[in-house]
Amino acid sequence: MAKNLLLLIGCFFSLLVFSQAQDKDPVLFTVDGTPVHVSEFKYIYSKTNGKNADFSRATLQEYLDLYTKFKLKVKKAKDMRLDTVQVLQEELAGYRRQLADSYLLNKQVTEKLTKELFERSQYDLDISHILFALPAEAKGADTVSTFRQAMEVRARLLKGEDFATIAKQVSADKSAATNGGNIGFVTAMFPNGFYPLESVAYRSSFDQISMPVRTSVGYHLVKVHSKRPARGEVEVAHILLRTEGADAFMVKMQIDTLYAALKKGANFEELAAKSSQDTRTADKGGYVGFVTINRFEQAFEDAAFSVTKDGDYSKPFQTSVGWHIIKRISKKEIQPYDQMRGQLEARIKRDARFEMARKAMVDDIKRETGFKDYPNLLVDFAATLNDTFFTFQWRAPQQKAGNVLFTMAKKAYTLGDFYQFVENATRQRMRMSGETSLDAAVQSLYEEYVNESCLRYEEQRLDQKYPEFKALLREYEEGILLFEATRINVWDKASLDTVGLKNYFKTLKGKYRWEERAVTSVFFVDGTSKSVLEPMREYARKHSTEEILEKFNKSDSVGMRIEEVILEKGKSPEASDLKEWKVGEITIAQLDRQNNEFSFRKVEKILPQQDKLLNEARGYIIADYQDHLEQQWVNELKKQYPIKVEKAVFESLIKK
Repeated sequence: MAKNLLLLIGCFFSLLVFSQAQDKDPVLFTVDGTPVHVSEFKYIYSKTNGKNADFSRATLQEYLDLYTKFKLKVKKAKDMRLDTVQVLQEELAGYRRQLADSYLLNKQVTEKLTKELFERSQYDLDISHILFALPAEAKGADTVSTFRQAMEVRARLLKGEDFATIAKQVSADKSAATNGGNIGFVTAMFPNGFYPLESVAYRSSFDQISMPVRTSVGYHLVKVHSKRPARGEVEVAHILLRTEGADAFMVKMQIDTLYAALKKGANFEELAAKSSQDTRTADKGGYVGFVTINRFEQAFEDAAFSVTKDGDYSKPFQTSVGWHIIKRISKKEIQPYDQMRGQLEARIKRDARFEMARKAMVDDIKRETGFKDYPNLLVDFAATLNDTFFTFQWRAPQQKAGNVLFTMAKKAYTLGDFYQFVENATRQRMRMSGETSLDAAVQSLYEEYVNESCLRYEEQRLDQKYPEFKALLREYEEGILLFEATRINVWDKASLDTVGLKNYFKTLKGKYRWEERAVTSVFFVDGTSKSVLEPMREYARKHSTEEILEKFNKSDSVGMRIEEVILEKGKSPEASDLKEWKVGEITIAQLDRQNNEFSFRKVEKILPQQDKLLNEARGYIIADYQDHLEQQWVNELKKQYPIKVEKAVFESLIKK
């Protein structure tokens, strides 16, 4: 009887605890029986809507509809067992590592970081990025909002929109306006504040779009185009003839003359001293120093590395400042790891990001875990040592190994644990020889041991300590599942189903139309042929393109070419150059100073408004077709997986 009574009490208590847990975080809705709790919905709703998350009935209902559709697709993805696909599992694992960098400093020991830097330095990467500016000190809502913006742009890129085009539209990096976000080739080690960007770049596969990565200037989306063996460094001298304010033709003749003299055996240094217009290097025989990537204009860099032998020189080449000839003096190849190790370690230790963040993190962990140590034990340990401590021969003692050196989060770390750490730290001990006292060496190793212990502890509890970390992991996992399921069920179908696309296009008649278009001939005239420019414009008013060519292109003395360009009224920027929208209209001549080339435009034909053909609007039509297929898919999923919304719970979320 007593046994049965205890059993009943136990059951009642379990039900009570379960009920209380449910009350604290009730289920908002289920998808085929799979629950979604209020905490999850509130988190994603607030994150997505930002300042507009007013918890009104309208916005909650709108987002509930969106989130139930999202969960339907995730459910389907799991039923398709996409969560077991190795590539997706690896992507999730990679994201966890990347995300952890935002919460916790990279916890690798110096040796591991050194090897990482060495491995990365073997290759140069051609990368592009899109920057979403965010002050380094920003936290909370601003951080979430910027991250969300980046995720929204990433979603567009994953659907196939052009990276360069979007970079020009949204990137906070001003250079994107001209380079489409392409940084060009870079190499490790990135500047202070950009280690996360470096890590993502070197971990990424070609043409993938990274998750948003935080640096000191904001969030970045990164795309790696290609890699090449690292160029290293090349020591060069050069001869420069400037083109600014000079006759371009004469400058080219002069540099060719100098090149011919070199080929006949002239002394490079003497020619540089006599003829080079680089005032900084001419008196040094043209000596520039070592060229590495991204320190000089691209044409200069490429030419420097194109010379394959010491003492050889390049052919004349042009940059924005003038014409050059480069002489290679020496080449620094990437050395083996053993030879570079000390240099790489020094670079890492000089990196302020690493050490400062590491120390701050460790101090926070100490405070949170109630860290307490017994430093007198270190004094006693140091007193037992001699100079063998700085050699590989030293072995840990056994005395007092069980004594507690420090405690953290109710766990004891003993002298024996520390002894083992010190014994394994052979390289650190040997580097201290002759420079550090035994007391200082023990203290330094102890601090390193404490730091590593703290960071290992913190790594293990990221999921528990940071609900947003866990939420972001779940969000990303479901996001990649959604992406893959949508790709299979929607995007690939839209792109590959040609019959379905044609049939769907028939339903869109009149949606995609051309405005009036002007077929224009664009005449390009070399700057050296300026004298024929106005006669050519006047002749063009009453004569055809063929007649213009026949009259003005009879000799090589006139440099000209003609291109056909179609302009759409009200949409093509160049259309604004036309004073009147009519056949025969001719624009004024414009000078392209960079290319030293004049151009003007003549309207040859006006095309009326008309519907676009399938191939002319294919991208837009595919996007519409994708939306159509997705709606069909969602309707099918709703039939397959019943959704049950707890109305009372939903009502409790509404702010009256």
